[in-house]
Amino acid sequence: MNIDGLGEFGLIERIRAGEGTLPRGIMGIGDDCAVLPQRKGYKTLVSTDLLMEGVHFLLEDIDPYSLGWKSAAVNLSDIAAMGGRPLGSFLAFALPKALDSKWMDDFFRGYRAVSGLCSAPLLGGDTTSSLDRLCICVTVLGECEDGHEILRSGARPGDRICVSGTLGDSAGGLKLILGGLPRAGAGERLIERHYRPVPRVAEGQRIAACGATAMMDISDGIGSDLRHITRASGVGAVVRVKDLPLSEELLSQSALYGWNARGLAIDGGEDYELLFTMPSDALRNLDIPYTEIGEIVPGEDILWEGASSQEHKGFRHF
Repeated sequence: MNIDGLGEFGLIERIRAGEGTLPRGIMGIGDDCAVLPQRKGYKTLVSTDLLMEGVHFLLEDIDPYSLGWKSAAVNLSDIAAMGGRPLGSFLAFALPKALDSKWMDDFFRGYRAVSGLCSAPLLGGDTTSSLDRLCICVTVLGECEDGHEILRSGARPGDRICVSGTLGDSAGGLKLILGGLPRAGAGERLIERHYRPVPRVAEGQRIAACGATAMMDISDGIGSDLRHITRASGVGAVVRVKDLPLSEELLSQSALYGWNARGLAIDGGEDYELLFTMPSDALRNLDIPYTEIGEIVPGEDILWEGASSQEHKGFRHF
């Protein structure tokens, strides 16, 4: 059945029926507003992200499950970057009429799969028709203890610069997709990293608890995202390019196709790992996998130590 056959309210009811039972005290889809109880001593975190067909994804390539997953994941990652705990999300989208109910069911299976990993149910949203492309807008809510939110502006000279996971995998996956290159083996892993990023929520909470001074998720590549931290904090940085964590899959595909793996790690974006700064004594207590890649220094410049170029700016929309 296509979207026209379902109708707006039939579509909403189909979405609501899949959400199941919400946590006690929370009211979600079905009224004019969602209702969430407030807790004394906590702050609410809110983030909104937009995904546009042709800019963020190719509808003819990405499967609906993966698109649903990614739509939720990139927003949940923002809560992770603050050291917070996700509470729920709101989804609004403009739908081309050619999409059918099977496509929508698979989209929501992916959306709920990653939302379930983070205990963040869908609480509401809006739907409308689109004359052309699919547009998806997600708002996610979270919370953290009052005064424990990790901002971009807290980095200080002497802090170590660290990242979770490996960098450049998503950019490698995108190159395979756009180039129409084989996807088996290592390529499949890179494409999965591009289409189904995992929000580092638990890691963000551990990093915050151990005394991070600044943190953000890596959406546009550290060439851009580290600059957000240095500018907000009024500091400079030295990054040891040789220490950037690269996966075996990215290295093998880069060798095969002549890619600059470290360039992808710096400027590629959409890894949705965590970039954070922390004093060295606090870093010794951090009990999750991470890689130290540099140090915060006085000044305002970023030195990419060991790089052939210093002109790293990450991905930019405009």
